[in-house]
Amino acid sequence: MKIRSVKFWKEDLQLTRPYTIAYKTVSAVDNVFVLLEAENGLYGIGAGSPAAFVTNESMEDTLGALGQHLEALTLGRDLRQYQAILRESVAKMPDCPAARAALDIALYDLFTKYLDIPLVDFFGRVHAGIPTSVTIGINDLETTLAQADEYVADGFRVIKLKTGNAVEKDIEIFRKLRERVGPEVKIRVDANQGYQQADLVRFLEACRDAEVEFVEQPLPRGAYAQLRDLPWEVRALCAADEDLQIPKDAVTLAAEPLPYGIYNIKLMKCGGVDAGKKIADVAYDRQIDLMWGCMDESIVSITAALHIALASPATRYLDLDGSFDLARDLVRGGFELKDGCLWPLDKPGLGVERLEQ
Repeated sequence: MKIRSVKFWKEDLQLTRPYTIAYKTVSAVDNVFVLLEAENGLYGIGAGSPAAFVTNESMEDTLGALGQHLEALTLGRDLRQYQAILRESVAKMPDCPAARAALDIALYDLFTKYLDIPLVDFFGRVHAGIPTSVTIGINDLETTLAQADEYVADGFRVIKLKTGNAVEKDIEIFRKLRERVGPEVKIRVDANQGYQQADLVRFLEACRDAEVEFVEQPLPRGAYAQLRDLPWEVRALCAADEDLQIPKDAVTLAAEPLPYGIYNIKLMKCGGVDAGKKIADVAYDRQIDLMWGCMDESIVSITAALHIALASPATRYLDLDGSFDLARDLVRGGFELKDGCLWPLDKPGLGVERLEQ
């Protein structure tokens, strides 16, 4: 089964609500899409969301890499050679994980449509559905509580609170948020590299009785040696994000003493489903819990992350809310959001349907 046509393009998906994290405010969303069509008429779609502030890959880098290599990697190739295509994409586009992710997702969508099974079942489903967190950016207290009220009313039972600008203010807002939502709603924190070691310890001590689920990337990237100086009960509550980019990083962070008890895999950091699975395998071998996260992304790539997450035994957490605040998308379907949980659709491939543009 050969790939007979291929194209890629950029789309501005926009945001309904800008948000702030420790080091920037996000108000616009550009995604790149890859469309592969096989000789029998089946198509596979992939999407990438480059994030220069995380992976040093700009949209211009993504488009340039795909423009230079996409056709040569795919056009006229046998779809069943998808693993060879993926290996070659790493060699050709080593510094463009979002470009590789868009190609990777399109290939997996097309290949599992060819097999007539959902992507999650191709890898071997181990979870049915898992709650996802929904994110509240850095805001004043009133706005934070108002957004929390909205999300809880919508059925979400896990909130991710962005922190990292001022630890004492973070403590105040976290504790007020806990009072507002009660004990049934889990609250995890993402400091986005905004803390120093003392800030992390201070935050966890001050919020211990308010039940912090965990803290994502508390220290600056590359400072994980400082985490190793802390007790395991602290390290077990820390999740690697910016420190965990590619499978090699997963191996480095798996050395004892473990600096993190949780890995946050994002397809846009590592380069797609294939690389995400390699990180997940390391986590499973080392008994490290997994969270699957995202950037601001189309339903296409969010669904791909959901499928591989539900096929990974170490998965414990989802943070796949990246499509919820998009003003528009190019597809529908992919998953069902029910009572704050994500469930994949029982359709071949990703189960997404292209919308008429």
